[in-house]
Amino acid sequence: MPAGEELRAELASVAASLRAYLEVQADSGATGIPRGRRASTSTSTSTSTSTSTQTSTQTSTQTSTLGHGLRPSGEASIKEEAAPTLAAPLRGSELGASTPTSPGLRLPVLEHEVSTCTRCDLHSTRTQTVFSRGNPAASLVFIGEAPGADEDAQGLPFVGRAGQLLDRMIGAMGLSPASDVYVCNIIKCRPPANRKPTSEETDTCIPYLHEQLALIKPKVIVALGNTAAGALLGTKLGITKIRGEWKLYRGTTLVMPTYHPSFLLRPSPQQTDAKRHAWEDLQAVMTELKLPMPKKGSPA
Repeated sequence: MPAGEELRAELASVAASLRAYLEVQADSGATGIPRGRRASTSTSTSTSTSTSTQTSTQTSTQTSTLGHGLRPSGEASIKEEAAPTLAAPLRGSELGASTPTSPGLRLPVLEHEVSTCTRCDLHSTRTQTVFSRGNPAASLVFIGEAPGADEDAQGLPFVGRAGQLLDRMIGAMGLSPASDVYVCNIIKCRPPANRKPTSEETDTCIPYLHEQLALIKPKVIVALGNTAAGALLGTKLGITKIRGEWKLYRGTTLVMPTYHPSFLLRPSPQQTDAKRHAWEDLQAVMTELKLPMPKKGSPA
């Protein structure tokens, strides 16, 4: 078979394999192309002139772009060095919140991306990143500010004193912290000395949270404290002015702003009222989610 016809046949075969692969993925409910290692193979093509050799290289490059990471066993090989840079898949966090993919497949990949992130200076002082805990299939998400010392040590959000109070609050709602809610933060690395994250750090890190929420698709978000409410809602109003009022995240998802558990633990003249208000806010969430009201009072 002439070299040109052989290459056209190879390209057609790879295209057919790609089409069949995507059909199988669609039937299984998955979307997108999984990230994977490139197939490392070589292409050997007989040529008789320098012109046909150049044509072979150009066609192999096109074939590599089409079949990158998808070549099934037995198909014609794809030249590794011919694959152009644009064939590499984009990170989901760079694609934005509309990335069409399965949460069960994408979230672990996103968590790994977060664990290796060096986009801001916080990576140089962290022990480890803090991604989430709980159930990604939950209808209710709690979002705080940033990890503290305990969270930085364990790699999980809300595991210190504030986290223990949050778990009691969730339990008082009749829910399990492990299976009925999803818990995360605006910032994935601990700011030194537990200081408030800067606006630059928030802007750099929050795309990860946007993708988390796009994958989880919660019915209700509880924003815990000023930083979480401000970042999610784009407001500079303090939590005392907006708590207890339903807001919208990106125009679609209900958000209930309320006090951060650490504020409820801090002795102050407002502490008793703050605890009562926080419990009222959570009861509003329960009403929205059609959860039965507990007979006992506030856990705070």
